[in-house]
Order: sequence, then C-alpha cells, then structure tokens
Amino acid sequence: MANLKEIRNRITSVSSTMQITSAMKMVSAAKLKKAQDAITAMRPYSDKLTELLQTLSASMAEDATSKYAEQREVERALVVAITSNRGLAGAFNSNIIKELIRLNQEDLKGAAVSYMTIGKKGNDFAKKSDNVKANHSDLFDDISFEKVSVIAEELMALFVAGEFDKIVIVYNSFKNAATQQVMSEEFLPLKPLAQLEGEAPANATEYIYEPSKEEIIAELIPKSLKMQLYKGVRDSWASEHGARMTAMHKATDNATELRDQLKLTYNKARQASITNEILEIVGGAEALNN
Repeated sequence: MANLKEIRNRITSVSSTMQITSAMKMVSAAKLKKAQDAITAMRPYSDKLTELLQTLSASMAEDATSKYAEQREVERALVVAITSNRGLAGAFNSNIIKELIRLNQEDLKGAAVSYMTIGKKGNDFAKKSDNVKANHSDLFDDISFEKVSVIAEELMALFVAGEFDKIVIVYNSFKNAATQQVMSEEFLPLKPLAQLEGEAPANATEYIYEPSKEEIIAELIPKSLKMQLYKGVRDSWASEHGARMTAMHKATDNATELRDQLKLTYNKARQASITNEILEIVGGAEALNN
C-alpha cells in the first residue's frame, strides 16, 4: 500500500484535474447553446433550398445546361474533411478519420483522392498522404457565411475546371449534445432528384420558375452550394461542443469517483497507521511495567 504522502499527492492531482474538466464542460455548454440555436434556425431554410435545387437539377439533367451537374468518370476526387482544431472531444475527430479511410478504401477506391481540410485534426491526418489541396483551419476562429462562401467558390471552380470529378464533404451532423452522426455528402456534381421509372416521388413538388431557368441556375445553385457547406461547418461546430461537453462530463464523473476511492484508501491507511502507533505505545508501556 502506498504511503500517506503519495496518496495525498494523488488526491490533490485528481482534484485539480476534476476542476479543469468541470470548467471545460461549463465552457462547452455555454458555447453549445449558441451553436445549437444557430444550426436549428438555419436548417429549415437550408433543407428547402436543397429541395428546390434537387428539383431544378432533375429538370436540368435532360437539357444538360448546368456545369455543376456534369457527371464524369471519377478519376480524381476531393474530400472536404471538417474536424476541430482542438482535442478532448471524445470520438468526434476519430469518427471523421475513420470515415475518410472508409471512403478511400470503398466509395472512392481506384480514384486519386485529395483532401481539403477545415480543422487541424483532419489536417494532421490528411498531410500524411501528401495530398492536401488546402487547409482552412483558421475558419473556426470566426465562422461567417462570407468566409465559407470563399471556400465554396474555390470548390466550385476546381470542379468546373475539371481538376476534380467528384467532391465529397465529411462532417459530424448535430443531433443532440450526446449524439453526433457522421455525414458523407456529395457536394459536386449535383445529384438530380431520385425518381422511379415513370413515377414521381411522393414528396416531389412542382415549381413554376420565374425568371428564366438560366438565371436561376446562375443564382440559386451557387448560393445553395455555399449554404450546404456553411450548414456542414455549423453542424460540425455544434457537434464539437456537444461532444466535448459530454466527454468532460464523463471525465469529471470519473475523476470524482477516483478521488472518493483515494480518500477511502487514505483513511484506511491513516487508521492503520494510528492503530500501529497505539499498539507500539501499549507494548512499550507493558515492557516498562514488567
């Protein structure tokens, strides 16, 4: 059994760790509320815009008028990995890395895969392959639609120029503070609305487009693509704080349990030490009497 001083030092160390994890949990909880409100308010608009885009792209497929809907054989693919700049968030970043490995080995097998990273953790993984097209980890210092739009325009330009045949976004979708779902969305080319042969889907909506289709293509599609990427970044931002808050909550509970166990061990050791001292005093007194 460790001596009393060692146990006391461990109790102090665990208590300090518990204070740190508890503080990090409260900070993430405060940031999560703001991030959750932002993504919750944005989703209805983003979903409706995506629905409009899919319906429009279905009608464009026949005319082949959109440079963003061009289907090509996938020889070169670009994966946009959205992770975090910091750790201590449980499996938040490792789940993204696992999905990147799966894409490379399954969905994009046979293609030359490059990476564009948003977040230092994803960049640390991607740079091992020497195929990092760009790194935008500074985006999380101040997230804004304008900054995300610049990245989206860069992606659109790469696809239109033919540098990549397919662009995929990988991020964590926010469900609640304890649950994040890894999403792998095809950014480009645009996918037309899925239809059965000779039958329109039940949730399809007929739209009358005003002004002309060409003007809508020029305005709606780039805006929708920017919004899709912005939603992915916002989703990842909220998911990161949710994952970190949950991880720090569990770490605090574990530290509390360990501290209580150490205190129990310390008390037992102290009581054993006192008992031994009493026995020594009694034994010495009896020796003097004899």
